[in-house]
Amino acid sequence: MSFLAAAASSDQGGITGFLLDLIDTLGPVGVGLAILLETVVPPIPSEVVLSAAGVLINDGRMSIAPVIVFATLGSILGAIFFYYVGRALGPRRSHAFLDRLPLVDTEDVDRTFGWFERHGRSAVFFGRMVPLVRSFISVPAGVVRMPFGQFLLYTTAGSLIWNGLLIGLGVALGDIVNEYLQYFDYAIYAAIAIAVGLLIRRQVKAQRTRRPTTEGDPGRPAA
Repeated sequence: MSFLAAAASSDQGGITGFLLDLIDTLGPVGVGLAILLETVVPPIPSEVVLSAAGVLINDGRMSIAPVIVFATLGSILGAIFFYYVGRALGPRRSHAFLDRLPLVDTEDVDRTFGWFERHGRSAVFFGRMVPLVRSFISVPAGVVRMPFGQFLLYTTAGSLIWNGLLIGLGVALGDIVNEYLQYFDYAIYAAIAIAVGLLIRRQVKAQRTRRPTTEGDPGRPAA
């Protein structure tokens, strides 16, 4: 039984089901669209998309070359979007923009900017292979106005390697992917729940910090 047939027989729903339907309907183009969404909307996992594509390649339903091409194109388009966000907003406003995105923690944004400051060009290349960081590493590149040709080269190279690796794992580990498909959504929802909890805690902490002190100075006489 093929990967998508197994998914259909179990009425796979949620984020994973949506991604499978997209890939089943549009083929390699669907893979590219899913990866573009993953770049802009971090909770969508490229690991699921690309491993599923690898299984379909193993089943003979898609060819590996178009899948890699469209997956990499989706990664590049998402990276270009955030590159121009960085160029347009500048350092302070781009940091604030990312910090306000749902499910994005301030520490993740700080880590991404800090990594770019330390490693520059190599951060763009290796950042494409790190979950969550790969979505935002393009912003500081745009902020410092890294030459676009240079940015595109390192982004393409890093994305190509990462996508090819995950697709290859999907081809090699098709039976394991099939077996644990039903658990992918649980992992995604758990990650989202943790992120939402951290976001709520951050907002509560910020409100407490901004709240004015209502108690007077104990040493001060009452009016």
